[in-house]
Amino acid sequence: MESLSTKEKTSKDCNGDSVFENVVRAPDVPVYAVMVAYSKDPSPVKLNLGIGVYRTEDGKPHVLNVVRRVEKLLLDDVSATKEYLPITGMAEFNKLSAQLVFGADSPAIKENRVTTVQCLAGCGSLRTGADFLAKHYHQHTVYLSQPTYGNHPNFFLAAGLTLKTYRYYDPITRGLDFQGMLDDLGSAPSGAIVLFQVCSHNPTGVDPTLHQWEQIRQLVRSKGLLPFFDNAYQGIVSGSLDMDVQSVRMFVTDGGECLVAHSYSKIMGLYGERVGALSIVCKTADVASRVESQLKLVIRPIYSNPPIHGAAIVTAILKDREMFDEWTVELKAMINRIIHLRQQLLDALRDRGTPGDWSHITKQVGMYTFSGLNAEQVAFMAEEYHIYMSSDGRINMAGLSAKTVPYLADAIHSAVTRNV
Repeated sequence: MESLSTKEKTSKDCNGDSVFENVVRAPDVPVYAVMVAYSKDPSPVKLNLGIGVYRTEDGKPHVLNVVRRVEKLLLDDVSATKEYLPITGMAEFNKLSAQLVFGADSPAIKENRVTTVQCLAGCGSLRTGADFLAKHYHQHTVYLSQPTYGNHPNFFLAAGLTLKTYRYYDPITRGLDFQGMLDDLGSAPSGAIVLFQVCSHNPTGVDPTLHQWEQIRQLVRSKGLLPFFDNAYQGIVSGSLDMDVQSVRMFVTDGGECLVAHSYSKIMGLYGERVGALSIVCKTADVASRVESQLKLVIRPIYSNPPIHGAAIVTAILKDREMFDEWTVELKAMINRIIHLRQQLLDALRDRGTPGDWSHITKQVGMYTFSGLNAEQVAFMAEEYHIYMSSDGRINMAGLSAKTVPYLADAIHSAVTRNV
């Protein structure tokens, strides 16, 4: 009788309210909400300019030829295994990644002052860096540009750090608010962490000039601030892998310390492989060694060690001169196409007599155009033209084609003029 009672009690408990009954529904992640809305739209003319991925002229996902070539080689490599990597990842990948960012002749690399660990793309690299700083750095205030990539605040808040912003984008000029940036960083407390985007600023497409970067460097060093660079678009602005990271190299050349999160999602089209790295430049080799030992303790309880495949692709390309050159040619072709699309869109809006100054479309750089469209206009374009983008008006230029530019121009013109 007692066992029956226990059984009945258990059945009653299992049929009761969920132990997660108090969990509230979280808000949708904006960029993925745009993807969902796009996927549900049955319109044959729908256009997704939301998430930052490169598309072909036919609007299809683009896999680089050199990546396909490497994958065939990896498939045929009978010596390859699926064993666990070390906590810090693939050693050769880490070495080559550091050289790509800092330069093979970087004194910091030659003096063993750089520690690099393989991470889960740019997001994983940023979060790993945030967790390390929360545990081992005396200042817990992080300054982010206003605006910034939507996921940036999450990395640092999840690590328990405090967020502040510095002025960056000027909505009047649709360019850089350089003086506002200097003023805000100049008033930051000594030791504060400052997140910089190396190039192709997301979402604005506005980057400082090299001269401005030098002024920023001098201010950061004089104030004792700690720079943390998000390097997601190396090569995407100029087509030159070296030119696009000159800002980082300025900070490394002066002998100071910094962090760099780098990603291969955009620059090699390895979005779903989740491959990236975190580099920390230290004062001495001994400090770098100790920092790496603590990075292992950050990584171990999260994912223990990173995946092999994406890192193997990157390593094969970076270490082989022929493949490296093939990659840079493909990358340059992608950038030239985006630049051409910018000019086409500007010309199309001017041809239609669309009110306003749209010259920022060609002045801004990289994958994105911060169009200046407001949330209401963006919603109108989704409803009437089936064109989807971020509510802040950010357009992924790499999602356009010569065939879709006129359609987008029609939609923008209609959105801007409908209440005039």
